[in-house]
Amino acid sequence: MNVIKKFAAVVALGLVSFGSFAAQEVGTVQISGAETLSAFEAQVAAKAEAAGATSYKIVSATGGDQLRGTAILYK
Repeated sequence: MNVIKKFAAVVALGLVSFGSFAAQEVGTVQISGAETLSAFEAQVAAKAEAAGATSYKIVSATGGDQLRGTAILYK
C-alpha cells in the first residue's frame, strides 16, 4: 500500500512539473510582401526576436508572388 502511495505521488509531481515547461503564447504577427517561403520565415523570425519570443509557429501562408500570413509567438 505504501508503494502505491509513493508511486501516485511521483506521478502527480511529474505531471505538475511537465505543466511548468509549457510555452505561453505572447502574441501573433502578420507578415506580407515576402517573395519566397524562406523570406517569409525570416520576417517571422525577425519579428519574433523583436518581440522577445523564444519560438513561433507559422499558422498560415498564402499568395503567389507576394506571400502573406500569420504566425503565433511563444515564450
